[in-house]
Amino acid sequence: MDIHHLLYFIVAGLLLNLTPGPDVLYIVTHALRSGARAGMVAALGITTGCFVHIFAAAVGVSALMAASATAFTVLKWAGAAYLVYVGLRMLLARAPAAGEPSAMSLVASDQNSEQATALKRIFFQGFWTNVLNPKVALFFLAFVPQFITPDMQNKPLAFLLLGLLFNFNGLWVGAGWALAAAWMAKRIGAVQRGMHWLERVAGAMFVGFGIKLALSDNPAS
Repeated sequence: MDIHHLLYFIVAGLLLNLTPGPDVLYIVTHALRSGARAGMVAALGITTGCFVHIFAAAVGVSALMAASATAFTVLKWAGAAYLVYVGLRMLLARAPAAGEPSAMSLVASDQNSEQATALKRIFFQGFWTNVLNPKVALFFLAFVPQFITPDMQNKPLAFLLLGLLFNFNGLWVGAGWALAAAWMAKRIGAVQRGMHWLERVAGAMFVGFGIKLALSDNPAS
């Protein structure tokens, strides 16, 4: 690949990662509610989930999944159910009582034993949200090959390297979203006071994303 095509790929990938969607919503929600560290862990979990699809697509597993209506349907329903589950957890989360430590103070405390558990949950929720979404696999199958020339000798390796580059850039974009959201939460009192309602709104949106995924058709069919 020449330098011009590589630059086009990087710019296109950055623009796609900057576009608000379920991933950005997940990162921003946790950063607003629990601080920059939680938002960055959320970004890391989402990126790690994308790595699964990149490696699967590079060896052809995602292509087989896209061509199989049964495999697509199974993964689609699993992903939809998980998105709805994450959304319902947000919707049903209770507001901290007076004097009770908030999620932000738990994540920010280096000595609190609940910190590791909270961050681990945030990471794996982000990870499974992407792994169980077949649309992520289809996205990589549709987007990355556009930047691989027909005369490329080792196309799977080229696909893998471009996918890794896309995810690397996406991780930094996600971290940027987390830092920006955490910065805003510290400086806008209204955001802090409405954090619990913000989480409920995000939960409702995740439920909506799950329903939308469940009703979607396989683009390859």
